[in-house]
Amino acid sequence: MTPRRKGPGTRRDRGRRAIRGAQGAYNAEKTLERTCAEIPRGSVDEILLVDDASRDRTVEVARRLGIATLVHAANRGYGANQKSCYRAALERGADIVVMLHPDYQYPPQLIPAMVALLRSGLYDVVLGSRILAQGALRGGMPLYKYIGNRVLTMFENLVIGRKLSEYHTGFRAYRREVLESLPIEGNADGFVFDNQILCQAIYHGFSVGEISSPCRYFPEASSIGPLSSLRYGAGVVRTALLFRLNRWGLLRSRLFARAGASPFSSGPLH
Repeated sequence: MTPRRKGPGTRRDRGRRAIRGAQGAYNAEKTLERTCAEIPRGSVDEILLVDDASRDRTVEVARRLGIATLVHAANRGYGANQKSCYRAALERGADIVVMLHPDYQYPPQLIPAMVALLRSGLYDVVLGSRILAQGALRGGMPLYKYIGNRVLTMFENLVIGRKLSEYHTGFRAYRREVLESLPIEGNADGFVFDNQILCQAIYHGFSVGEISSPCRYFPEASSIGPLSSLRYGAGVVRTALLFRLNRWGLLRSRLFARAGASPFSSGPLH
């Protein structure tokens, strides 16, 4: 995974917390270069990309840009791709990992602000919220997705006991300690992975901050369809209920294993 040259937006470590920008990619040929071009120079020390067996030229573009690239031999799913991203970032010494989708849906210009919030010590996790400042609808989010987002968020806030503006953004940043403390390798390989890891972080007392993030919905931007959205919604409801049942001591799920357990525990969660 050694990059051929220093990639866009990167700089060498200078005796400070190492920052890795991670990108889980699938058929991102048309948007990858545009996304990377807008990562503020010097905001990350290295960009990592994990390709989930794309059928286009994503890997070729990534390597041309000098991005450290790992390729799955077969398509393993969104969540599995995220796991590979976080694992690779930690193995390469990341103290902070920023997850930025390479589909140009989220603004890379916000990376420095997200990193600053983590480095301040005020937060362990920072989310780029599309809901704050009403950015979702202005950015073209389909109405059914917006309504689903709001309903699921209200449900999770009620069940979990938080007041986040949304739980479903893919633009997020974590301190190393968070990723090392959660059993994320046992999380789902599908889209609900993001929701599970956020709920796990909240369960174990990590602080979560939000920053307003515009978004862009357009044909080349990746987006899950209605059927996958329904499956995702069901997974979100299940995760929230497991959270509450574990809090009440009525159930012991490995999904909410104690902090400090290996982040790479194997096997499905119940």
